[in-house]
Amino acid sequence: MAVKMLHTCIRVKDLEKSLKFYRDALGLVETVRKDFPNNKFTLVYLSNEEGGYEIELTYNYDQEKPYEIGNGFSHTAIGVDDLEGEREKHKALGYEVTDLKGLPGNRPNYYFVTDPDGYKVEVIRNK
Repeated sequence: MAVKMLHTCIRVKDLEKSLKFYRDALGLVETVRKDFPNNKFTLVYLSNEEGGYEIELTYNYDQEKPYEIGNGFSHTAIGVDDLEGEREKHKALGYEVTDLKGLPGNRPNYYFVTDPDGYKVEVIRNK
């Protein structure tokens, strides 16, 4: 059986803030938007130029409190060619960014940036 990864869904409290983060910080573009006003939610799918995998932002219209991120979820990850440049860009955009990190015995090759809802995105140097 062939399995193809399709998307990861995250629930967001402020759709516009989240769209700005994923567009400006990660370079993703909106590929599909599905509004369900009678059911009070919107789905927005985002991907990069390569396509094939998407982030699904689920926006529930009447969510008043921030979502609780469970202790089992950790992060999503992206690869970039210019790790230091992307980190500086994320800092300049005002997002929470960690120091550069590396696994024990390795040079630093990743960091984390946090989206408006508290989800962490690991940014890894492409090999």
